[in-house]
Amino acid sequence: MKRILIIESSPRGTESASRQLTSTLRKRLKALYPEAKLVEHDLAKEALPHLEYLTVKGISAKEQTEAESLKEALRLSDQLTDEVLSSDLLVIASPMWNFGMPSSLKAWIDHVVRAGKTFRYAGAGVEGLAQGKKAILVLASGGVFTEEPWKSWDTVEPYLRQILGFIGINDVQTVRAQGMNIPALAPHAIPDGEKAIEALAL
Repeated sequence: MKRILIIESSPRGTESASRQLTSTLRKRLKALYPEAKLVEHDLAKEALPHLEYLTVKGISAKEQTEAESLKEALRLSDQLTDEVLSSDLLVIASPMWNFGMPSSLKAWIDHVVRAGKTFRYAGAGVEGLAQGKKAILVLASGGVFTEEPWKSWDTVEPYLRQILGFIGINDVQTVRAQGMNIPALAPHAIPDGEKAIEALAL
């Protein structure tokens, strides 16, 4: 493994459960792959712009454009997309807010899921162009969403798995800190997530 991309989205700093798990995972990855280059984005500190007119126009252009305004609008999106395509492992860390992900993470996804870059239309279907990569989802939630009665309320893991699969990344593992708002479960949430990190196939 030569290149690892880590995307953090929680704004809670050291109080963030997902960040604590990512810190543990980062240490394990560095121990396993000391020569690997780590590229990291903290979306809480370096907020990405949501897609606006020129970026959408550039992304949806049928052919490569020479218009300087569109090329400039796509510069950030091109950089973020190239980071995904050049990485062997993608780590996405996210809290669950109101049964979904932070808008900062959705903004990043909108920049990197691009026709002609990370997927292409092929016949009657779609072909992902980011194949051969692995991903790890690091998720934190106040409730427990891996079992009923709240399992169907989890839109974060199913969406992330679906969008990663859409661009060709199907080797996806998940670790969680869940039950953070449940007094009986909260003390075990992060330790259980750290155990899951040790069990990951890396």
